[in-house]
Amino acid sequence: MYSHEDYLIQLLTEAGLVTEKDLNHAKVTKKPNETMVEGLIKSGVVNEEDVARTMAVSFGMEFVDLTGFTPSPEFKVVVPEDVARRFQAVPLGYEHGRLQVAITDPNNFETLDALPHVIGPDIDILCSTPGAVRSIITAIYGNAEEMADTFIKGVVGTTTDSDAPIIRLVHNTLTEGVKNRASDIHIEPMERELRVRYRIDGVMHDVEHHPKKLHTSIIARIKIMTGSMSIDEKRVPQDGRIQMKTLDKDIDLRVSIVPTTHGESVVMRILDKSSLRLGLSDLGFLSDDQEVFEKLITLPDGIILVTGPTGSGKTTTLYACLNYINRPDRKIITVEDPVEYELPGINQVMVKEDIGMTFAAALRAMLRQAPNIIMIGEIRDMETASIAINASLTGHLVFSTLHTNDAPSAVSRLVDIGIKPFLIASSIRAIQAQRLVRKLCGECKQDGQQSEKESRSLNLDPSTLYSATIKVPKGCPKCRHSGYRGRMSLVEIFKIDDEVRGMINEQLSGSALRKRARELGMRTMREDGIRKVLAGMTTAEEVIEATMSDAN
Repeated sequence: MYSHEDYLIQLLTEAGLVTEKDLNHAKVTKKPNETMVEGLIKSGVVNEEDVARTMAVSFGMEFVDLTGFTPSPEFKVVVPEDVARRFQAVPLGYEHGRLQVAITDPNNFETLDALPHVIGPDIDILCSTPGAVRSIITAIYGNAEEMADTFIKGVVGTTTDSDAPIIRLVHNTLTEGVKNRASDIHIEPMERELRVRYRIDGVMHDVEHHPKKLHTSIIARIKIMTGSMSIDEKRVPQDGRIQMKTLDKDIDLRVSIVPTTHGESVVMRILDKSSLRLGLSDLGFLSDDQEVFEKLITLPDGIILVTGPTGSGKTTTLYACLNYINRPDRKIITVEDPVEYELPGINQVMVKEDIGMTFAAALRAMLRQAPNIIMIGEIRDMETASIAINASLTGHLVFSTLHTNDAPSAVSRLVDIGIKPFLIASSIRAIQAQRLVRKLCGECKQDGQQSEKESRSLNLDPSTLYSATIKVPKGCPKCRHSGYRGRMSLVEIFKIDDEVRGMINEQLSGSALRKRARELGMRTMREDGIRKVLAGMTTAEEVIEATMSDAN
């Protein structure tokens, strides 16, 4: 029951709990198959709690009294039965995001070394009595006698691939998602099965189907990994985060769980910190557009807006901008909801509306910090827009996003919010609209021809095709046989010059602004896409689908 019994007896003696007389008596009365400590307990000299508390003090471990403790059977997902029985270790619950695990013998170094590996590193190990631990094991996993074969196998065997099947299943699902460059992982309960899908380069892929009976255990494991979600609550949506290291990458996952007709559905958005190193060229800018954009984002003041629908890469573009202009002599502050990535050398503020830390409140506080550059995750209302404009007019460079279909429409959107046209005209320096399209896989793309239908859809002049480098997808293991690998932006950059400012002041329509912007040389997102099709970077099909609303 206890390792290194001689050392334990010495501890009990030094604590004044056992005398020489007690030891002599125990030697005589104990049964042949009993240890000395078991004999002392049986004779009433000490009890299990005395022994456990003495060991806890000696090894600097916290003792936990489990009298009246009610274990949750859901925790069998966290500590598999064979692990619990072999190491006499039971899960108690979470505290500050760390799993509390009770063991019976702090002097058993095999147990102390093994538990962080077979359960996970974020655990705190406590000490309790053998009787209490056995009771909890029975409550969680069932009667030990009925599981005798499992128990014996756990005692005499070694930790094998059969350990922790649910833990491994969830871990493998996450790792494969990262390996396949998924932006998010969807775990969806159907009527008779559990479906797992990855979104890769914006497209959903059906990757796994599991028996429906695994659903509860998988959801419980994911909730436990967040350290903040309630396992028992299944009626309301819950949000959390998981931090993990896999494939030599530090990964954050934003977890959303929503109850559906057939059970709780999970979406985990993968935030790969390696994407923080993206430069402007990695976003898909062609050289001339990149040169224009670099000049705009290094202006001393004004507002630079990036627009587009959800999932069009706006935040990634803003982060790439901050990376480009981040220098030790500049103070940069961001306000985001939420902070998706931590940027080195940049002060980031997270919106927490439940305590009054709104975008507007954060912005007002930020301006007292004397920043040079401000990034606002999104302009959502008049108050936020007004503060952003005032900041730009007082010498700050401001980056932010709006949800609009094209660049000129951002002006109308700000007017709709309640901003006066003269303030818009005097503060906005440029507006970039963007969409994402899939890039052809560099390993397997091959020469091809543009179909007549696609050429008509893109209004391609046949003469341009003679000098074009048209490529089409083929498919290989590198791209999961899709023919595409990674995504890039299609952009249109609307520079606000004096003539356009006059048009804004005159409150001309968005269509009039767009027409004038075209006359001044603005390329539309579709035209940018055409250039990338002719350069063999993507396909006409991708561009047509992404720019259906482009008015040309």
